[in-house]
This record gives sequence, structure tokens and C-alpha cells, in this order.
Amino acid sequence: MNSRVLVLLAAALLATPLVSAQAATTTAAERVEGQLPSGAAYLMEMPADWNGTVLLFSHGYRPAGSPNPAQNTPSSDVRQELLDSGYALIGSSYATTGWAVTDAVPDQLATLDLFTARFGEARRTLAWGQSYGGFVTTTLAERHADRFDGSLSICGLVQGGVANWNSTLDPVFALRTLLAPDSGIQLTGFADQAAAQSAAGALATKVTAAQQTQEGRARIALAAALHNIPGYNDASQPVPGPTDWAGQQANQYAAVSGLIRLPAFSWRQEAESRAGGNPSWNTGVDYTLMLHRSSVYKEVTELYKEAGLSLRDDLKTLNKAPRITADAEATAWMSRTSAFTGRLTDPQLNIHTTGDALIPVQAESAYRRAATAGGSGTLLSQAYVDGPGHCTFTTGETVAAVHALEDRLDTGHWDTSATALNSRAEQADPATEGRYVTYRPTEYPRPYDVARTHPSTPPGAARP
Repeated sequence: MNSRVLVLLAAALLATPLVSAQAATTTAAERVEGQLPSGAAYLMEMPADWNGTVLLFSHGYRPAGSPNPAQNTPSSDVRQELLDSGYALIGSSYATTGWAVTDAVPDQLATLDLFTARFGEARRTLAWGQSYGGFVTTTLAERHADRFDGSLSICGLVQGGVANWNSTLDPVFALRTLLAPDSGIQLTGFADQAAAQSAAGALATKVTAAQQTQEGRARIALAAALHNIPGYNDASQPVPGPTDWAGQQANQYAAVSGLIRLPAFSWRQEAESRAGGNPSWNTGVDYTLMLHRSSVYKEVTELYKEAGLSLRDDLKTLNKAPRITADAEATAWMSRTSAFTGRLTDPQLNIHTTGDALIPVQAESAYRRAATAGGSGTLLSQAYVDGPGHCTFTTGETVAAVHALEDRLDTGHWDTSATALNSRAEQADPATEGRYVTYRPTEYPRPYDVARTHPSTPPGAARP
């Protein structure tokens, strides 16, 4: 008996599975639940008529302390559609919540090992994930390519960790500089969650007051533009016209408020605690250039005109403001664990909504840049759904992406045009029209990938 089989059998014994048969709507599937040695939960579902493909799902970000169940699909409807089509569906929670990539990757691989030990080797193994799980999926695809045949990132954080935290810093730096210049509100290097939440509350108060004035609204729009927050980013919002600058700004304000409430402060502090310091910087950043490249630049210029403010003066203020430097060791940790090389061995399909405020669609430009630099541009395909919100794909749109990835593996060629994907989406979900469109996102404001950037020398990093 070889060592790998021994490892798999030992893991199976340690994982204490709870096995039951679950009758699905149209397909009987065996359901296996249990706990990994790390403490993470796992979930496996095997249809009665398995088609030989197993899908390993990586779930999205869960804030520290939040419920942490295992998850093997984005939704119950997607789950049923794929089980009915014969796919085996597996996935784990991660041993910890928060920025848990160092737990997520081994937990997901351990879940795949357990599946193989119980059900045998799959004909085809695909990694897929949603949001932060798209980041985990891409990490699996780049660093453990021998375990997978292809991957699918759904609304994924594919800009990587260093770029993500830099880009999250820029809008709050602009808000503090323009709305609360003498406040001393802390933006990085939080001692604990209480400090992060206190800073978030202080900045939120300033932003709430600014939203009541025309000048304040223009400045909030500028901050939103640095993060490429779209003017329609939630299906519950009114749909603004193409020149309804006030309507667009009101929608952005809601997203900016959400950014302050969680990612820019609370979630940052948790990530900093893992990195051992602040991994972000804005030294050397030209905010004038960044704004000019933004997808919502026109809106900002119009709102500044209406407010009678000088956009040039505000940009000068931003560019002259004291900057934030990174802790070199923290940046190195974030780069080592959470940045991408762009070097793929197998095909990857990424799908993204155009109206995503949490992980703006420009993240796809960052990964395209990395894949091109890493020499695997032909293995990457990206497709876009015209709609507001984060991860707001229909069942058909999600299933269409799975089938498109499998088609690429079968034929050796991508067929991910909007027409082809919408046809697949409507076959899977005839009652809902597909919304894939031909689209190219603008440039990501501050890309960072290992293929082009040495991880130990970020611009402006403080040297130990």
C-alpha cells in the first residue's frame, strides 16, 4: 500500500464523517458530512448517476466570529441543477474565519483527499469558488495545479491580497484627507477590532454629514471613483440614467458607507493581525492619474462642476497629503500567501458582474495582466454579466459557466462569447434570460502580482 493511500485512509478515520442518504427533488444523492482534523467542516454529495466530474467549491469571505458551515455550491438551485446533471459536489468551511487563505487551501485539499478515498479517483476535478472563494480557487489553480483539470472563479477577488488592501485604502484615504483633514482618523495599523471600529465610526460620521452638501457629495464620488464603485451597484437601487450624476452618486454613497462599515476597517484589522502589521501603502501613488483611469471619471468631473469646486485643487491636496507606508514583513507575508503569479497550467474561466461594488469588475483586468505576464493568457477566459451587485448571477448563468469550462477541456478551445453563454444559461434555466454581454473592464487602479513585482520590496514599504 503506497504512502498516499495510507495518508488518505488516516485522514478519513480522523475526519469522523456523518453519512446519510438525502433524496433530492429529482436525483437521489448520497450526502456525507464531517469534520477535518483542522476543525473545518466538510460536505460531499454524490449523485446516484455520477458523470465522473467532481466540483470542489470554495465559499466566500466570512468575518471573524461569524457562523462557519461547510458549503459545496453557491446556492440551493445551482446545487440541484448540477446534482441532476450528475456532478459530485464537495466543499469545506475553513478552519478559521476572516482572511483565512492559509487554512482554506489545505482544508479544501484535505476535503478532496477524503472524497477520493471514499468514492475513488474522479475522471475530472474542477475547482470553483465565489467572491473570496474565487481567490481561494485561483490560489489552488496556481499552486496545486496537479490536483485539478480546470477552475472557475465567480465574482472572484482575483486581484490578489496586496492589490485588494491597497485599493481598499485609497477611497478612505481620500475621504479622510478631503472631509476630515485634521481628524487623525487611523486608517491602518489597528491594535484590535475596537480600534478599527472606532476609526470606522469616526469616518462614517464625517461622510454622513458630507452627503448632506453638494460639495461633500462630489468628494464622496471622487473617493468612490478611486475604487471604481459603479453608479448602479445593487438591484434594490433606483436605476440612474447615463447622465443622472446625482442618482449615481447616491448609489455610490450606499456602497462607500458599506466599505467603511466592514472591509476598510474591521476586515482590514483582521487581515493585519494575520500579516503581522500593515501590508498596504500609498506612497508614490498619483491620484490624478488614478482618477483619470477610473470607470466613473466623467461623473466626478460633472459633480465637481455643479458644486463649484476645483477638482484640480482637491487632487493636489490628495497628492500632497502625508502618505501611508507599509510594514515590509507584513507585505511580504501578504504577497507570499495572497498574491498571484498568473502562471496557470490548466484552463480558468472567470465571470463577473459589471455592477459589483465590493470586488469591482476591474479586478479581472488585474488578473488578465498577471496571466499575460505569467505566460498563460490563452488559458484564461473572462466573461461578464450586465447587472448590479456582488455575485448576483442567476442559476442559469452560473451553470453555463461550469459547462463552458468543461467544453474548453473537451475541445481545447474557449467558446465563451456572450451569445454562447446566454444560450447555455437559458438551457439550464429556460424561465430566465441570460445577461452575458461583450464587455472589457477598465484598468485596475493598483495591480500587484508576483510575476512583475518582487514581493519583498513594495513601493514605500518601511524597512525593518
